[in-house]
Amino acid sequence: MNAAARTLLPPPAAGRPAWRVLDTRFDATRLFALWQAWRDETQHPRVLHLVALTVSPPSAEALRAMATPGQAALADELAAQWTGLLPGMHRLSLAQGRLQLTLCIGELQTLLREQQFEADAVFLDSTQPWDRWSLKALARCCRRGTQLAFDTLTPDLHKLLPESGFVLETNHGRYDPLWDLKTSRETLRTEATTPGNCVVIGAGLAGASVAAALARRGWLVEVLDAAPEPAAGASGLPAGLLVPHVSVDDSPRSRLTRAGLRLMRAEAQRLLQAGQDWDTSGVLEQRLDGNPGLPAHWHAEGQQITHQAPTGTEPWRTGMAAMPALWHAHAAWIKPARLVQAWLKHSGVSFRGHTKVDRLQRAGTQWQLLDREGRLLASASHVVLANAADAPRLLAPLGLDVALPPLQEMRGVMSCGLRQPGDEAALPPFPVNGLGSLIPAVPIEDGLAWYAGATYEDATQPPALASEHHQVNLDKLRTLLPAAAQVLAASFAPGAARGWGGTRCVSADRLPLVGPLEEGLQPTLWISAAMGSRGLSFAMLCAELLAARLGAEPWPVETSLSKSLDVWRRS
Repeated sequence: MNAAARTLLPPPAAGRPAWRVLDTRFDATRLFALWQAWRDETQHPRVLHLVALTVSPPSAEALRAMATPGQAALADELAAQWTGLLPGMHRLSLAQGRLQLTLCIGELQTLLREQQFEADAVFLDSTQPWDRWSLKALARCCRRGTQLAFDTLTPDLHKLLPESGFVLETNHGRYDPLWDLKTSRETLRTEATTPGNCVVIGAGLAGASVAAALARRGWLVEVLDAAPEPAAGASGLPAGLLVPHVSVDDSPRSRLTRAGLRLMRAEAQRLLQAGQDWDTSGVLEQRLDGNPGLPAHWHAEGQQITHQAPTGTEPWRTGMAAMPALWHAHAAWIKPARLVQAWLKHSGVSFRGHTKVDRLQRAGTQWQLLDREGRLLASASHVVLANAADAPRLLAPLGLDVALPPLQEMRGVMSCGLRQPGDEAALPPFPVNGLGSLIPAVPIEDGLAWYAGATYEDATQPPALASEHHQVNLDKLRTLLPAAAQVLAASFAPGAARGWGGTRCVSADRLPLVGPLEEGLQPTLWISAAMGSRGLSFAMLCAELLAARLGAEPWPVETSLSKSLDVWRRS
């Protein structure tokens, strides 16, 4: 019996971009069998999506115990990401991105209503608390012809499933209602677009992540940038922190950064050299306002990726004010430019620098990208704007109904220097943030570097002197880590200070803009921009959301949460 038969589901359709399976009760053995079925197909889809619902996920140890020897590698990769599983949706990217598990934790009907995709196959677990309303929510996740598999059915399900549009046979069925399907209320859904050619404008974290996400799905992507090299803007930061935002009310910003951290860690593990390009160092966050900031519902210590940090007596803590602190166990430092470069090396992605796009115009089914003299730079069926605050300039002449919310450019300077013998006792062994930040040990050609900052300055105002930026960073460090500030103070002095400067693009609510810029079921102009100071946390999440909407795949976060990012909901 092959793997597909063991799951009671049909084999994946050959040649399609993605195979989308909805499992109404997570079962690790079924996940492993689905993965094997996908691999057994000689012309399998590029991506296997499994959306699995559960009230309480099993432990990482239980996952490993369910795997056969041939499934051990996948079980280990899954267990490594099996952290921070609070109620909600969690996207786990596995097997080089070919397997996307969206684990949904919570109440059945609520989770089903948070979905924005139509499954190719559904496994229905009859032990779930089904009623006509939850089955209606399930039907909303199906298209005409979606295959249904089940072990057994209760008498109630035998009655309710046909009423909900399902045709039943022995151990399987399909969604084929007698009535016409209406999509008038599905305002956020788009139809699946066959992978083709796409141009991405902007070669920073936002643009490179979109290029990689689309290329994995079979798109040919050209990335254009006015600068000669990628990551020339804010993404050229020498080192940045991948750390979640935490708030007492667990705001959309907090939940989105947690989702983004999980995806970005998976990217870094696949593409970067640990210890050189990035490090899972953890981050200590000083809560200078005195509020520990943990949401009340974070009660399961074993399921958290952030918890209250214990105090200590190490020398580097000397002079620190008594205040609450959080330990982000899965946070990391990353060299953003290395990640951008790795994404742009993906098969199907090409980069062209020194290419300033002056305007866009439609020519039949194609978008044409023109330079200042009106010469054609490139053409493609789809375009993604990932060019930060320059996006409104390209949109304005098009006369589209959408209006971007106000965007603002903020300058910033990060101070840096080389670690010297004797610095060890005064510097923490891991990054610390809370008022600016200090990344204490990043390998560079000349040795180990430290980075402090950064400043935040309105780019519409006259720029401050570099020495003033460095002084601001030093003042922040004196509050955050007095011992480190004392040892490093000479490196901030005028004439001695070294640093890096760049400009960030931020929206009024400090959340990115992601989604289509045209109405309709098959939009061709999209945006992923305004990452602000959290490009490392947001970029891959936004890229996966954009790719999911373009391909009618499962979304990486809840619909209700994604509305915080949607351009049309904020215009």
